[in-house]
Amino acid sequence: MRTENLTTSVRKLIASLRQSRHRREEGLFVIEGTRAVLDTASWFEVVYLAATAAWLDEHGHKLPQAMPAPMVARRDEIERMSSLSTPQGVLAVCRIPEPPQVPEQISADELWLALDKVQDPGNLGTIIRVADWMGVTTILASADTADLYNPKVVQSTMGALARVKVIYTDLPETLERLGKQVPVYGTFLDGDDIYSAPLSAGGIVVMGNEGNGISDAVAALVNRRLLIPPYPVGRATVESLNVSVATAITLAEFRRRTGTHKN
Repeated sequence: MRTENLTTSVRKLIASLRQSRHRREEGLFVIEGTRAVLDTASWFEVVYLAATAAWLDEHGHKLPQAMPAPMVARRDEIERMSSLSTPQGVLAVCRIPEPPQVPEQISADELWLALDKVQDPGNLGTIIRVADWMGVTTILASADTADLYNPKVVQSTMGALARVKVIYTDLPETLERLGKQVPVYGTFLDGDDIYSAPLSAGGIVVMGNEGNGISDAVAALVNRRLLIPPYPVGRATVESLNVSVATAITLAEFRRRTGTHKN
């Protein structure tokens, strides 16, 4: 395998991509870890690949041929570039794709997610992973939702980033338009019990901010209010569910109830 030596300029560039400003300016983001690089990086345009000699000896033969020649880095150099507490010895620098546009229409049997100011990168990454598992391939995100290419988001998706389309948009405006085509659901403390409320096969499910829930502007566009009840009802519990956990429960109930599971 042909390799190159890691240069100081590339090392500094990769380290700088931990910051959103540099990701925007360079149009690049980082994928880290053995599984993520081998499974996910090939879905994107890889500009640089940096790895330790030991990693290349063990995994180099699995790299797609389209990858650029790996740059061999020392372990301490990987640690200086990495955003992980325990780096796995490999990083891929990929070009950020052109942002997708909101489709004009949504079909009656499509289920989408909408995220209203979900700010924690770990939550966003987990939600994308949950969406991938539940067959949701489109997520609408408010402009103030966490950056899709934040290293923690990329890591938390566990590869789902390659299969789920996340579209940043003016969420109230988009929901007002698409809400004329399909139901818009949201979870609220005064909603109807999700386990008995009627659910459609398609629609848009809105999940809100970690601390404040769904904003007033977006809540005004929700026409199906749902509640995930505690068990048993009336028992003293925590104040609310983590948004990624609530997303998983909600999507699972939609898939169970609407008969969209396929063998």
